[in-house]
Order: sequence, then structure tokens, then C-alpha cells
Amino acid sequence: MTEPVLICTDLDRTLIPNGHAPESPAARPLLRQLVERKDVYLVYVSGRHKSLLQDAIEEWELPLPDYAIGDVGTSLYAIESGNWQLMQDWREEISRDWGDYQRDDIAGWLHKIEALTLQEASKQNEYKLSYYAPADIPVDSLLTDIRHRLADYPIHYNLIWSIDDLKQTGLLDILPQRANKLEALRFLMRARGFEPGLTVFSGDSGNDLEVLTSEIQATLVNNASEEIKQQAQQMAEENGYADQLYIARGHFLGMNGNYAAGILEGLAHYLPRTLDWMTE
Repeated sequence: MTEPVLICTDLDRTLIPNGHAPESPAARPLLRQLVERKDVYLVYVSGRHKSLLQDAIEEWELPLPDYAIGDVGTSLYAIESGNWQLMQDWREEISRDWGDYQRDDIAGWLHKIEALTLQEASKQNEYKLSYYAPADIPVDSLLTDIRHRLADYPIHYNLIWSIDDLKQTGLLDILPQRANKLEALRFLMRARGFEPGLTVFSGDSGNDLEVLTSEIQATLVNNASEEIKQQAQQMAEENGYADQLYIARGHFLGMNGNYAAGILEGLAHYLPRTLDWMTE
């Protein structure tokens, strides 16, 4: 058996065709066929928590992954025979950023910020504190206020801001500093011995930019917005990794480059031998 290939992908609007662009009907079945190979491993890299990851797999008939990075990088699972096993060594890795403090401590320090509303308990975890906020709030002022209130405490953290386009609601995640998609993926590659030259990540949006513009071989699917495509190209160039970013264009195997078609196109770009697997 050849050295293992690691296919890493975001879910919503990357593998899952829940955006406005059309899906190539052959793409997901072909990807499913590909990941059934014994020398191909699959990891989902998502902001979803475990139950929503499992819901997506069932609803969209997705292949069961070998690993899953969820909760914006704060949880990492190894999956064997349908059993989701939390990788505790990753939790120990990120726990050092918050030291002896807990999620509830941080929530208490921020409770006077009226613009913030705690998200549902199902969307929180030990190392993920999540809020709703008005979509039109001055974001820079909000984040500055949060940083000011946290300055007195010896914790290292990341603030992740995004917009739920469907609900037109602002979303804020407060995470340990090293808890993100990129660091979780790097940790998994080191822990399980996956080679960088045989690893390919695919994404579509702003919360994928850290990975898309890193040293990891990455694909931006064709259905990504023009704004994200331009931003990713610029950031990759600034980071010195322009050669590690491929933007799917379509016309690969007669497909349009959107969603799973873009994942496959990028995979063949970086690892040409996988094209033989797709067409055999």
C-alpha cells in the first residue's frame, strides 16, 4: 500500500452543496468512491459541533470520515467503526492557553457587554464560548471592548467573528489561542504521521483562510465568492505560500468546480496520481 493521502475539507458550502451555486451530480459519488480506498483518509474540518456533524453526514449522505475537527478547532475526534473518540491530547494542548480559568469565568468577565447574547448550551463546549451579536454592530469597537475587559487576566485567546448570512446575525467565538482549524489540522498531521506533500485541504469562506493561506496544500472551491478568492490569493502571497493555494475553475472531468467537484479538482492538481483513481 502506498503512503496515505489525507483529504481535509470544510463542510458547509464546500463539501455540502448548501450554497446558491449548482452542484455537479457526479462529484459527491466520485468522492465517496475515492475515500473508500484503504490508502485515503478523510477529515472534516468544520465549525459544527459533534451532533451537527453527525446530522450533516446523515442528511447529505456523506462518507463517514476517519477524523473530524469540530467546534472551530476546539474538538478533534478519531472515528473508528462509527465510534467517535475525542482525542484528549488535543484538549490538553489547547487547555494551557486558559490555564486554571474556565469558559464560565470568561463569560462572567464579559457579562456587562449588552450587545452579546450567549448562544445555546449545545453550541458551547469546555473551550469554546460563543455569542450572538447584531450583524450591523461596529465590530472593531466590540472586539476592542472585549480585549480591554480580558486584559487583566492571564489567558491567551482568539476572537473569531463571522456572520450567519441566512439569519443575518453576528457570531462571536472566544477560543484558546491555539484552537483553530489550522492548528488542529497541524496537530493531527503530526500525531498520526500524515505527510504534508500528501495532504490537501479544501474550503470556501473566510473562516477557512488560515488554512487556505498556510503551508498546507489547499484548494478554494469554485463557488467561493470573488471577494474570498481575491483575499485568499493576496494573503497566500503575503505569507509566502502562493504555490500552496489552488483555485478550482471547473471543466475538470466535465464538472463545474463547485463543492465536491472543486475538492476533486484540487486533489488531482496536487496529487496527479489520484486522477487515475478517479477514472479507473
